[in-house]
Amino acid sequence: MSEKWTPVPEETQKKRVCYFFDSDIGGFHYGPGHPMKPTRIRMCHSLVMNYGLYKRMEIFRAKPATKREMTQFHSDEYIDFLSRITPSNMGSYVKEQYKYNVGDDCPVFDGMFDYCSISAGGSMEGAARLSRDKCDIAINWAGGLHHAKKNEASGFCYVNDIVLGILELLRYHTRVLYIDIDVHHGDGVEEAFYTTDRVMTCSFHKYGEYFPGTGELRDVGIGKGKYYALNFPLRDGITDQTYRDVFRPVIQQVMDTYDPSAVVLQCGTDSLSGDKLGCFNLSMKGHADCVKFVKSFNKPLLMVGGGGYTMRNVSRAWAFETGLATGVELSPSIPMNEYYEYFGPTYELDVKPSNMEDMNTPRYLDRVRNILSDNLRRQGGPPSVQMQDVPRLPIDEMMDDIGAEDDLIPPDERRHQRLLDTRRQADGELSDSDDEGEVRRLTVARRARGESSRASWASISAQRQALHLTALDPVPIRPCRR
Repeated sequence: MSEKWTPVPEETQKKRVCYFFDSDIGGFHYGPGHPMKPTRIRMCHSLVMNYGLYKRMEIFRAKPATKREMTQFHSDEYIDFLSRITPSNMGSYVKEQYKYNVGDDCPVFDGMFDYCSISAGGSMEGAARLSRDKCDIAINWAGGLHHAKKNEASGFCYVNDIVLGILELLRYHTRVLYIDIDVHHGDGVEEAFYTTDRVMTCSFHKYGEYFPGTGELRDVGIGKGKYYALNFPLRDGITDQTYRDVFRPVIQQVMDTYDPSAVVLQCGTDSLSGDKLGCFNLSMKGHADCVKFVKSFNKPLLMVGGGGYTMRNVSRAWAFETGLATGVELSPSIPMNEYYEYFGPTYELDVKPSNMEDMNTPRYLDRVRNILSDNLRRQGGPPSVQMQDVPRLPIDEMMDDIGAEDDLIPPDERRHQRLLDTRRQADGELSDSDDEGEVRRLTVARRARGESSRASWASISAQRQALHLTALDPVPIRPCRR
């Protein structure tokens, strides 16, 4: 397998990497024509395995998060609603769907609560292993659902696994830094920690007539959390070099000023060139350069997924970044795997930029960077936290004896295969777009024999501009009950 990767030249020490994957994740389906496709995570996992990265890290299936664990951030009523509603009974919850913003961008689909449990469980257990020094880097590509609010679904996200993971990290770490490189603003995470200095949120995103309509330069936090929310609004077409020129200096100053003891990196790939809902022009290596730079600080690092709606590019980028986490760069030629035909006609790992015009002028970027630099200087150094005993919880016993159970889900409680089959996407639904290359078109035509391609999903950038952001109540940093 050694010919499938090369060591990263500047890598000084090997990191202990924990990688979380649940095979059930590929069986969930948001519905026909919806751009969010959980199958992309299984496509990424197929690349990870066939590149042989399993030899360089530990692979785990996390225990799905329970309702009680989710209510560490979300309201009891909201989580109870998510656990009860199904496609067959949704007609009885019309009022609740409107209240919790479920039904449009966030449809009700079969197994929705199980999907949320898998996503949240991976991020929470990854955070727990980091806190207990079981690994240096934890990866959960099923996570990164950064739009979900305390009492509301938003932007394809129902349960905010990132906030739940950060709450677990805060049990052991005094300060946590959250970095978001998704094309959309990480509004759910920022809102959750808007009033505290124990978590600093840093988001690089498209702003202006674009979902979710938040993340302005002047949004810096309030109260005790003032200047601990950092937003870098970007314009269309940003390139690798331009992104690098703003990302590295800002994150370097954040690290020097805030000095976090743990980092959470949201690696949304809708900032890649050619994404169906994105408007940036990053290549795969330009996106991965952010991962490489954040990793270089040698802080406990939780890497999660996020957006990304051109599946062949999502799986490429996350597989490549998984390799970087383990200290290697994957070779350009994609190895044989169960989704091999989706990477045609080139069958190469790279995601190349287009000739899209970069609307981010040097003058604009310098102005934003100077304002953010001034805000960081106003922090006055890393905030201190009063020391206290860490409460003993059930997850602590589990982490003390990790090998006690090989599979935390009893076999007789698993969903029946016939039920899983009903949630599978049709072959036509796996198509990212109607122009993926001649090989892919011929394959779909051969399988679908005369079926018309699905209607493309309309852009959501202008649909949610009337977003009403409720007033923020102070969010106490509570110990995770996991």
